Amino acid sequence: ERAIRRAFSLELSEKIISAVTVVPSVSILAMVGENMQKIPGVCARLFDSLSSAGVNVVAMAQGSSERNISVVIKSEDQIRALRAAHSAFYLSYLTMGIGLVGPGVVGSVLVKQILEQREDLKREFGVDIQVHGILTSKKMLLSDSPHGLDLETWRAKFDACIVPGDVKKFAEHLKKQAPHVVICDCTSSQDIANEYETWLSQGISVTTPNKKANSGSYEKYKAIRRAQKTGNHSHFFYEANVGAGLPVISTIRDLSRTGDKFIEIQGIFSGTLSFIFNEFDGSVPFSTIVKQAKDAGYTEPDPRDDLSGTDVARKVVILAREIGLQVELGDIPVKSLVPKELEKVSVDEFMRRLPEFDKELADMASVAAKKGEKLRYVGVINAVDKKCSVELMQYPATHPFGALKGSDNIVLFRTVRYNKQPLTVRGPGAGAEVTAGGIFADILRVASYYGGRSAAEDL
Repeated sequence: ERAIRRAFSLELSEKIISAVTVVPSVSILAMVGENMQKIPGVCARLFDSLSSAGVNVVAMAQGSSERNISVVIKSEDQIRALRAAHSAFYLSYLTMGIGLVGPGVVGSVLVKQILEQREDLKREFGVDIQVHGILTSKKMLLSDSPHGLDLETWRAKFDACIVPGDVKKFAEHLKKQAPHVVICDCTSSQDIANEYETWLSQGISVTTPNKKANSGSYEKYKAIRRAQKTGNHSHFFYEANVGAGLPVISTIRDLSRTGDKFIEIQGIFSGTLSFIFNEFDGSVPFSTIVKQAKDAGYTEPDPRDDLSGTDVARKVVILAREIGLQVELGDIPVKSLVPKELEKVSVDEFMRRLPEFDKELADMASVAAKKGEKLRYVGVINAVDKKCSVELMQYPATHPFGALKGSDNIVLFRTVRYNKQPLTVRGPGAGAEVTAGGIFADILRVASYYGGRSAAEDL
């Protein structure tokens, strides 16, 4: 400081400058190149890359020759800043640092898909996806390499890991490892969903199949969207909330953003209930079909989690909010398939006593069959009347719902443009591979917002 004061003694005495202040722990990032003054937007691209990486510029200077632009940044940001600047000018890959929460069935498949596709993404699109952390409620595995965890050996290292899980330290580690960070929540945890607002406000993007945040209180739903603005370039994508990897959320967004207006959305949103009612026609007791579905692994360990209709109601809330309706989960009337007498008994007793209540559904199936129709468990969003419901409805075999097979999901979008012939999305709505694929696609969607190439390099 003394040397600086001596160098600027004349300016200080003449009041040309008012004071000299020393700012500790900073670094200088310099961009050097020929003819920069002749290329529009060079400076803007540099500053945009730093902004999107959450790097604050303390000071800047441009050389008189216009071959150099220098910025002063915090030393703790220097690696992220350098990577962000390099990727902005295609001098290196666009690095995406991934934090995986919940390395269960879906999370493990996601890691496998990233491993299989990673080199192709680097070569063709210039995107380098690095997994820098894996977290559960009990422990976490953090990368000790700038290139992330070894995705071929991560499972053994995670099993042997004894570092206690800490959500705050997990996020802090990720921010230090890459200019752009995405946390993939592959859990159904409310506690993890509660962290989204904090992560997004810190500039960390989130992708998830976890429905808790988007179907929770509307106030919390709005707070998460506000946090995205606070986070400056953070993104929240959740295609896998409804229909696993099916393009349901993205279709709604495309239609809405291009000015189409929704009239009604109907859907069979549960793979479990799709399977059950595709099999059930009244000739075999409903309880027998439920047992077959449970034995085949279609239902949750407690089938009431599916039969209650709560999961379908959550998906209805998510889609309703996506088209602008302000609805709460508790506002939606739901046709539960769980008899009140069996709501609080054990799973074993529930399965044993369910045959006592077969008659009601058998009678409904019989009435439907006489009309040439089939029972289907459907979520309905009436955009005109702003009402939502989860119902057991009847459809003729010629209707897309009546013709459904297996455990597929199907969604019908009736809009001003697609009124006479609704837009239909159909396919597997559950399963680790398709769900992980939906999360993976959202990661790449985030990458595109950060400057990832939209076309393969070799085209």
